[in-house]
Amino acid sequence: MKKKILCVDDSASVRQMVTFTLEAAGYDVVSAVDGRDALVRLKAVPVDLIVTDLNMPNLDGIELVRQVRAMPAFKFLPIVLLTTESEETRKQEGRAAGATGWIVKPFKQDQLLAVIKRVLG
Repeated sequence: MKKKILCVDDSASVRQMVTFTLEAAGYDVVSAVDGRDALVRLKAVPVDLIVTDLNMPNLDGIELVRQVRAMPAFKFLPIVLLTTESEETRKQEGRAAGATGWIVKPFKQDQLLAVIKRVLG
């Protein structure tokens, strides 16, 4: 059975690129436009992994990670932040919130797939 990944980004072009990359590698992809939308979709469709942007309107990536981790059903769900942010303090904030991994944009398709394969096991 295909693994399902929730892609969360307020940029349509980034969502399209991530979706294209993941679907070409055999994953099913569900998209969300921000953290609030992601929470709604997560409750409706079970996923194996979340790939989320950090800076988004309504609910940012760090707060999304915190809220997902607060739900017992998703306590161990892998969450990868995909963002333009590369400062160590932001990475520490992501880890403290419960993020599993961090990829800096712009990303290479091979890099994204390698991280996803690693966190999905």
